Amino acid sequence: WCACFDGGNKQRRREEDKLASAEARAKAAEAAQKRQEVFEKSAAGRAARAQLQAMNKQSAAPAKGEPVLKWSMG
Repeated sequence: WCACFDGGNKQRRREEDKLASAEARAKAAEAAQKRQEVFEKSAAGRAARAQLQAMNKQSAAPAKGEPVLKWSMG
């Protein structure tokens, strides 16, 4: 055996692993996108979106003179 041949195999295997992991990441991202789309169309997704919008409206409303932090002695 010559070490130079094994080094070529390791390099090729490393490149194949990089390619495989890049493909796996791409497939995972695509699957996550599909799950997100399905969730947004579902009743739970619509409810979550409505809740976020309500929270945003509430936080955008003026505080009517109330301080953000209240100090209490105790």
